[in-house]
Amino acid sequence: MIRGLQVNLRSESEPDGGTDAGELQHALEVVFDAEAAHRRKSSIVAATGPRPKAHRMHTNCYVHSLLDKQDGIYTPRYAPNGEDVAQEHKADKDPSGYSVSLAQSRILTKKQISDMAFGIRELAKKLAHIRLRMDVRNVFVLTKAHDESLISKTREVTEWLLKKDKAYTVYVEETLKDNSAFDASTLVDVDPSYQKRLKYWTNELCHYKPETFDIVLALGGDGTVLYASWLFQRIVPPVLAFSLGSLGFLTKFDYGAFPDILTRAFKDGITVSLRLRFEATVMRKQQRGDKYKTRSLVEELIGDEGDDDHTHRPDGTHNILNDVVVDRGPNPTMSSLEIFGDDEHFTSVQADGICVATPTGSTAYNLAAGGSLCHPDNPVILLTAICAHTLSFRPIILPDTIVLRIGVPFDARTSSWASFDGRERVELCPGDYVTVSASRYPFPGVLPLDRKSKDWIDSISRTLNWNSRQRQKAFKEWKS
Repeated sequence: MIRGLQVNLRSESEPDGGTDAGELQHALEVVFDAEAAHRRKSSIVAATGPRPKAHRMHTNCYVHSLLDKQDGIYTPRYAPNGEDVAQEHKADKDPSGYSVSLAQSRILTKKQISDMAFGIRELAKKLAHIRLRMDVRNVFVLTKAHDESLISKTREVTEWLLKKDKAYTVYVEETLKDNSAFDASTLVDVDPSYQKRLKYWTNELCHYKPETFDIVLALGGDGTVLYASWLFQRIVPPVLAFSLGSLGFLTKFDYGAFPDILTRAFKDGITVSLRLRFEATVMRKQQRGDKYKTRSLVEELIGDEGDDDHTHRPDGTHNILNDVVVDRGPNPTMSSLEIFGDDEHFTSVQADGICVATPTGSTAYNLAAGGSLCHPDNPVILLTAICAHTLSFRPIILPDTIVLRIGVPFDARTSSWASFDGRERVELCPGDYVTVSASRYPFPGVLPLDRKSKDWIDSISRTLNWNSRQRQKAFKEWKS
């Protein structure tokens, strides 16, 4: 049974006597023990460092039960040395100290984040070549609750699932409970058993109990898939997306054939593609004493003042599938931004904004801003300026083991605004910044079994008419 994908990476050698293979592989979250997770100055990872202990956390999510042989993914124990310890700082610019709720990817050491990213990529390769058979019980149906045409399709799918198998419990959005177009009362009147098997999900249920659902059926366009990513900020159930939107980079299935598609998926299994997500955290400046009347963001993040715990505090974290955008917002002038990578100051930018995109998001705002197309299997971070003031600023592709920070300098004329997959738009005042790093919670999308290997090329050819032109005519030689 698969109830959301989560991976636990081992950070120690196997204990004496060995461990049952069934205990080595869970679903797709990479877990590090809270007691040993170290944080470094400026909310970045250290260059090197000891691996923390990661005790096994048992959940209801068992990817290993879907695999015939799975030895688990683990790394050997590393002994700390003096240099490593000297590079570690326990406070992530958070005077309240460490808490489990703030155990984010940005506070892992360089070694930890590299191992985490590598482990996810290795599992993604394995999942891409096998078929996962699911014991489906709880089906999550997601659609735009304000679109009348999609509401009728949601009812159609819900009714089909309830009739198909009495073992299925179907969850639809709570706003549809009293919706006249969905007409839940008439649906329940068909069969009394539907009363207990038709349930309603809320944002809180998605956040606190994502393991409740075995699979997500998304009815809509790419925005609906992004909405699924926003709802499930941690563990994400496999998402099977039906194409009912405009483009369809992420929606792989034809709605007209949904009975056959779902029958085959539930009976024969699915193939999952793991998409890299980013974790973005807003860091707010804190007030300091009178002796700090003139403050420098560069000095506070990578200079001697970077050791000070009281310069910034975290203010909200988001896992995103497409991109993090920091732009000028309603201001009539350009944004002034500082960009940092790990413990280096990359550059100062004057532009309409900066787009930090995942490989999945390379075809979204990144592409419109002049960034590169990128295959979703690439372990990279795409950094693209939006209408930069200098022609020399070119898009850059960075490894996914870097922790980026984009900040508004203290002497900036105006504030900037940050958005996360186009949502949760917040103002960044001078002195604030955003950290962006690879997330421990990837996004599992279901691929069509018959065309999974060429799916991405098909999507850009179909939606962008990529490299499409009239074929050049051949020469016809003249013969005298």
